[in-house]
Amino acid sequence: MVSSMTGFGRASASRDGRDLTIELKSVNHRYLDLSLRTPKLISFIEENIRAAMPQLISRGHLDVFVNYCNSRSDSKKVELDMELLGAYLAAGREAAARFGLADDLALSDVLKLPNVASLIESDEDADAVKGLALEALYAAAEQLKAARKREGERLGADMLARLSTLEGIRNNIEKRAPLVVDEYRVKLEERIAAIIGDANVDESRLAVEVAIFADRACIDEELVRLKSHFNELSALLSGDEAAGRRLDFVVQEINREFNTIGSKANDAEIASLVISAKYETEKLREQVQNIE
Repeated sequence: MVSSMTGFGRASASRDGRDLTIELKSVNHRYLDLSLRTPKLISFIEENIRAAMPQLISRGHLDVFVNYCNSRSDSKKVELDMELLGAYLAAGREAAARFGLADDLALSDVLKLPNVASLIESDEDADAVKGLALEALYAAAEQLKAARKREGERLGADMLARLSTLEGIRNNIEKRAPLVVDEYRVKLEERIAAIIGDANVDESRLAVEVAIFADRACIDEELVRLKSHFNELSALLSGDEAAGRRLDFVVQEINREFNTIGSKANDAEIASLVISAKYETEKLREQVQNIE
């Protein structure tokens, strides 16, 4: 069964004090469109994610959210600006001497001075983080694909039901089509009789007019092509490959055939059936926009 382009997946990977979580959210899009949000400290993993994603997902707008935490003891360090601290202390001693103040600076006070102490995050182990990112990505992608598959099954079932309705409409048009020519002949004879009264009707001329109408109103080719399109649509919906673009094309062709039938048939009953068919076809087209 086909897959939808809407879904969500989330997975985490942890190792040696490093924890990385990836969330994937996808919606409809004509192509594969990635939007990545990663912490600046590990932005180097974006290249790996972009390279791996086309092998996992073929189509859809995909938001990728990455959260990362490093609880290792060597992940951060504190640095003191000794020159700035020296300037603070020199200024303090000068003020103490000038105004007769007690020098009561303690280490705890010194560390609170603006910009003296800085928390520095250590450079990350790129290989370790990339490994975690890919592990979480593959697991999240499996969840995403499962969700898209479930939604695709629902969409596919709805589309198959609408396809069954279209097949019924096509069959009714096929049954009605031969009667259109017969009714045209009867109406033509009635109009001629109303005009010329009891005079003899030129049967050969009448036959020619009916033949011209029959040729102009013939929809046999459109009905045959519709049946072929229905078969292809059913096969695509039953397959496991990404078929959204092909489905879109087939639905366009179905709509085209019904339009042609409506313009050629010259019959109120067939016109009504075509309107119903176009409604179902439009619903198919809307659903196809969600298929991967």
